[in-house]
Amino acid sequence: MIRAHPMPSAMAEPSTDFRALQLEFTAHIRDPDNSPAPGGIEDRRLEIYRDLLYRNIEGFLANSFPVLRSITADPEWHAMVRHYFAQHRARTPLFPKLPQEFLHYLAEERDPHDGPPFMQELAHYEWLELEASLDTREIDAVLVDENANCLTGIPVLNPIVRAHSYQFPVHRISPSFQPREPGDESTYLVVYRDRDDEVGFMQLNPITARLIDLIMQNPDTAGRSLLLQISEEMSHPDPEVVISGGAEIMSELCQREVLLGAREV
Repeated sequence: MIRAHPMPSAMAEPSTDFRALQLEFTAHIRDPDNSPAPGGIEDRRLEIYRDLLYRNIEGFLANSFPVLRSITADPEWHAMVRHYFAQHRARTPLFPKLPQEFLHYLAEERDPHDGPPFMQELAHYEWLELEASLDTREIDAVLVDENANCLTGIPVLNPIVRAHSYQFPVHRISPSFQPREPGDESTYLVVYRDRDDEVGFMQLNPITARLIDLIMQNPDTAGRSLLLQISEEMSHPDPEVVISGGAEIMSELCQREVLLGAREV
């Protein structure tokens, strides 16, 4: 009689020794200055992994935050990325989420005084642009009534829109412009992707920013009603002036494809 040997389980847990070796290896790759290398492995081979993994992370972050990279000197940039690589524990294993993890690092683990005062806001703005470019939703799938207008109808917002306010004028920051103090007023920006898959942005005044906010919060309300609410919030003596100006604003937003049009009430 032939006796069958038991097959090893494909889901068997790795041995304790192997897990310990994995942790030792990855700790060294992340932070070679403070974590000794596992014994018995030639340093020349470890250097390949150290260099490859760091360059992948550094290159991805540099491409995701090009303005931040351009205004940060090489020593400071690499010191920051190495600290992120060594210390940050990601909430997700997905590589495309790496820029968002870097935002968590800047907000939660890095001294806010270590770098320009606008660093977190600039990184957030660049992340919004990246998020808009990677959004998988199709704009053309949104239903819009060609006969409706945004004043009498319900304005339809481009789903790939990110609106945010900043203390610093982050859209203007460059190697030649790096403010040390916040602006006198908040900077309102909307980042979006149009039907040609081009990512753009608009700087908004407070009224336009409020209008977009109300459209987001009230997806079934006509544009005129939203503008009347803004008029009440402003205590404006002539609501029709606000409505007339708001109609022009919505027309411009449609031209830029921040709004896709309207649908009937």
